Amino acid sequence: MPPDTYVTSHIHIDGPIPGPHSLLTITAAAQPLDGPVAQFTTNVRELPGATLHPVALQSWRRRAEDWLSTRRASRPPALAMTAFAQWIDQLPGRPVFVADTAEPDYLFLYWYLQRFTGRWPFATTLTDAGLHGRLSCSNLCSLAGCRTPEPSLARTS
Repeated sequence: MPPDTYVTSHIHIDGPIPGPHSLLTITAAAQPLDGPVAQFTTNVRELPGATLHPVALQSWRRRAEDWLSTRRASRPPALAMTAFAQWIDQLPGRPVFVADTAEPDYLFLYWYLQRFTGRWPFATTLTDAGLHGRLSCSNLCSLAGCRTPEPSLARTS
């Protein structure tokens, strides 16, 4: 059996919780211990009826170009999550999601994957901030705001 493949994510959102607020982008990196890194990225359309949180609105107003980048070629949530789950399914070994509980990635991805695919495609989840930091894929993000961090509400960038 191939070794575990560790998957980290970097997301953009428009509020602190899924449902009332939307997942806007996903960037994920899969890193087997002895193989090449695979990448996944997509923009996701806002949920019907969801709203932009006031704090997130202020953050995105200061980064209008980044906001526009998150809206380009965005996919409906069901298509985006299906593509993400299929990407995970094709990874070698057991896919292990590595989460930092101080970040909203797990909350949003779990909710979206359950809502739109009916499943969590990972074999297990590790909540290890140190490992997450070492495997972080935020450097793969194309948004300028990710290269100049600012305080945020549940990482709007």
